[in-house]
Parts: sequence; C-alpha cells; structure tokens
Amino acid sequence: MTLAAVAPVVHLPFSGRGPLGEAVLQHLGGGDTDLDHGVLAGQALAQTPDIVHDDDIQLALFALYASSYGSIESFSPDKEWDPELIATRRMLEERFEQALRAQVPQPDLPARTADAVARSLFALTAADSGPSLSRHLARTATSEQAREFLIQRSVYTLREADPHSWAIPRLPGRAKAALVEIQADEYGGGRPDRVHAAIFAASLRGAGLDDTYGTYVDDVPAITLASHNMMSMFGLNRRLLGAIVGHLAAFEMTSSIPNRLYADGLRRLGFGDDVTDYFDEHVEADAVHEQIAARDLAGALAEDRPDLLADIMFGAAACLTVDGWVGRHMLDAWSRGESSLRSGASS
Repeated sequence: MTLAAVAPVVHLPFSGRGPLGEAVLQHLGGGDTDLDHGVLAGQALAQTPDIVHDDDIQLALFALYASSYGSIESFSPDKEWDPELIATRRMLEERFEQALRAQVPQPDLPARTADAVARSLFALTAADSGPSLSRHLARTATSEQAREFLIQRSVYTLREADPHSWAIPRLPGRAKAALVEIQADEYGGGRPDRVHAAIFAASLRGAGLDDTYGTYVDDVPAITLASHNMMSMFGLNRRLLGAIVGHLAAFEMTSSIPNRLYADGLRRLGFGDDVTDYFDEHVEADAVHEQIAARDLAGALAEDRPDLLADIMFGAAACLTVDGWVGRHMLDAWSRGESSLRSGASS
C-alpha cells in the first residue's frame, strides 16, 4: 500500500519529510494504515549516512515525542502508547543515542563529590569553543536573521523546561529539590504570565511571528529538531537520567551571558521590550540557576548515584556539542548570504 492511498484524517501543523515521518504522522493523527513502521524505520536507518542531520528520521522522532508531551492537539492521545509506534521510537532512539555517544567528546570524569563535579562542569562549559551565535546577534545580525533565530528557538522554547521535568519523579531527595527549585522559576513561580514559554511566545508575537506551537516545524532543519529530540530522549528514558541532569546543568551554565547578548542585539535592531523581555529575564535567573544546577543538582546526584556520573558528564558535553552544531548551521548559512531555514519562513 502506498502513502498516497492513505487519506489523512486530520489537519496536522507540519508535514513529513519522507516515508517514515509521513507514516508516523498519519498514525498519530488517528489514521488507519497498514504501513509497517518497523520496516520503514529500518529502511531509513539503513539508508541514512548521518542520523543527526536526517530530515525524515528527526521529524519522525520529533512527532513521536510530541505525542508524549501533548504538544499537538490533532495527535490522538490513544496513540501515545501504541506498541508499533513505541517500537519504532525505540529503534530510532537506539541509533540516535549511538551516534551521539560516538560524536560527542567524553570529558574526563571527576571525583564523585558534589564539589568536584561542579568544578568539572564549570571547567567544561568555560572551555566550550562552539560558535558564538549570541555575539553575531549582538553585533552584526540583520532583522531577518534575528527573526530566523527566534523561529529556530521556538521548537524548544515554546515548551521550555518540559524535557527536563521528566526527571523530577526519578531523582533522589537533594537533586529532586534542586531541580524543582529551578523548574519553579521556569514555570513562572506561580504566575502564569511569567512562565518562560509564555514570555517567549510574547517575544514571537512582538517580532511579528506566530506563537502557535508547531507552526515553524516545517521550516527548521533536522539539526534543530535533533537538539530538541536529544533532550526528549534523555528526559523520557529513565536509564538516561544522568544525561538529562547533565544536559540541564550545561544548559543553565551557558545561558546568562548569551541571553544578555541576544537582548542587546535585539535592542540594536530596534525590537521593543516585548521581544527582549524573555532574554532579559534569563540574564539574572540563569546566573542563579547555574550554581544550583552544577552543585545541588548534578553534584548531589553524582554523590547519591555514583553510577550516573559518566552520563551526567556525557549529557553536559552533548548539550554543548549539539547546540554548537545548531549555531554553526545558522552562522554558516548566514555567512553565505542564505537563510538558515528550510524555506526562508522569516521573510
């Protein structure tokens, strides 16, 4: 049976990028299909030279994770635990994780103490030599590039903090308390208007962009989806608890200064407070969060669960590496005078 023979049941906010993604979207949307997802996944994995940059595979993974988040209303909740879809997700995750572990440099492991882990994480993030997207935005980016940057960020930031929240019920006491402290700020400290995802949505609107989740999925490259998929994979799989904690630690520890530069650049380009508010908010908040994330979250977890130390460091390194790939994609495209988006949606 061909894909064309299966009529879509509902409107979806984004499209498949190949046979696997199209089949997954149809299934998640409630469509009856006799397509074998396992066969399609196997074919996609056999044919791809680079899973991290593979449009079909990363879109399929993104859709499968979106089902668990409840991100897309047109995805049937009955399909979240569909055995065929879960089997497909596990096939893709296994290869995706293998690729990340092969390509991400593994830092040396510190002693299993909170202080040693924190010092190692601070050293790792300080030594990060990835491309500086924030400096480009602060000094030389055009208004069109700034809008592209917001579009690229929308895939994660309209669901900010959610991938890391999967870890809360799995953590022991000290690390759990530290993560909840960080996440309470991310979710607005009891104020719905200050939820960070909501503040970012206001930034999109202020820049003349659509704040509906999923609007720009068709426009971002596979590497942007891979960055979000990595977080989702780390968060949703209990065996990767250390990796999601390490990811959050590195994420928070490399956020404050770049966000100040993003805000400076947006102001330079004439954007108002409604656009810069999100970035200004993170300058102070993440300066506090980085200390909690390094010592009280990652460090405490390493003391309480020494078996997770290697994955804590891997998660931190993966955050820096993959975010570097995303930044390099954008800067390389702009240096060629091209859009960083698949279809130039910001124009």
